[in-house]
Amino acid sequence: MAEGEPVIVSPPDKAERTTGTGYLSRRMIIIAAGWITLLLIAGGLALDRVLVNAVSDNFDDQMEYVLTAMIASAEIGPDGEVRLNRPLGDQRFLEPNSGLYWQISGKGKMPFPSRSLWDRTLRVDFSHADSVPHFRSSSEFAGEPLRIVERAIVLPDSETRWIFLVAQSRESLDAQITELRTVLATAFAVLAFGLIIMAALQTFYGLWPLRDVRREIAAMRSGKQHRIQEALPDEVMPMVNELNALLDHNEKQAEEARRHAGNLAHALKTPLTVIMNSATAQAPDLAETVIREATTMRRQVDHHLARARAVGRRGHSHSRAEVWQSLESVERAVGRLYRHVRLDMAGRQDLAVRVERQDLDEMIGNLVENAAKYGGGSVFVTVEDAGDMVAVVIEDDGRGIPEKIAPAFLIAAYDWIVASRELA
Repeated sequence: MAEGEPVIVSPPDKAERTTGTGYLSRRMIIIAAGWITLLLIAGGLALDRVLVNAVSDNFDDQMEYVLTAMIASAEIGPDGEVRLNRPLGDQRFLEPNSGLYWQISGKGKMPFPSRSLWDRTLRVDFSHADSVPHFRSSSEFAGEPLRIVERAIVLPDSETRWIFLVAQSRESLDAQITELRTVLATAFAVLAFGLIIMAALQTFYGLWPLRDVRREIAAMRSGKQHRIQEALPDEVMPMVNELNALLDHNEKQAEEARRHAGNLAHALKTPLTVIMNSATAQAPDLAETVIREATTMRRQVDHHLARARAVGRRGHSHSRAEVWQSLESVERAVGRLYRHVRLDMAGRQDLAVRVERQDLDEMIGNLVENAAKYGGGSVFVTVEDAGDMVAVVIEDDGRGIPEKIAPAFLIAAYDWIVASRELA
């Protein structure tokens, strides 16, 4: 950086917020409202069909009763024409255009109508002669839809097949059906609204403990408490217990990290005191003392850094690295540094360990680099399956480990093994 050049310092990033997928209560209410609406529509249509059929059947039964009474009263007069030996009881048959009519027709005979038909007659299809009551709807009268029941009868002393008809205006039937459907639709709409409101209240009440959890977490973040202590429903308590257990785990890791920092400070205190005393006294072996104590401090720093890394990544049990891929990466790096060294690899190529890739590269790389640096030019690496572990055997043709550094090497190897096992 040139002198006088301004230094641009970026502000710290704000805490990242995870984007949600929408309100859970809204989803539950929408699903409940959809099912309630669907079921009520299906139930309403089924009930409408049942009730409309019941009203229509009752309407038809009344007309069939009149038809039966009319047939029972019919006889053949001296002139060969049909007549009724007694009048039907309903007064509407005597009132013109009253909406209730009857008629007796025979092929080649003059129709015998009720007085209520006045100057009109009902159409008769003689080709359709049923011996049982036959119901049909008709619009032959303008502005007056009819419901007609007819039956073909051969009366005694007559060879003519007489068609008995009873017709009634559908206005009363349609008015009943309309009123029925209005009441039914209103009742089901009120029921749907009430059920949706009940589902919404149930959703808000059922999810209320999650708001309590949020309040408790906010209180922990503000330092008012350290754990979620409020009694919550059984469905929520497993999550609360896991959250409290996670907090305990994090506190233990933080305490362990603080303890390691204290141990490191204590371990460095003695070598620093020795160096300060030697420097103050201007000891003749100051250089040797500094080198010796610096080596001790470096060993302590490496030891505690390895343990700190193990503690910091202990929770990453989901980490996974392919051993053979790491070996190939190390081989390429060592080959560029030591072109005279021949590196051979053998063994299983499908083995993996629960270690992060960069840690595995560093562990294997340090050993392979030492073998290439201090060996005679040949390094052989073997990967073996050792049950729950993976054995990586590194051999070289060098002189071996000097006796002077053997203790330090054993301590470093021990720290590496401990860190590796804790990481795994």
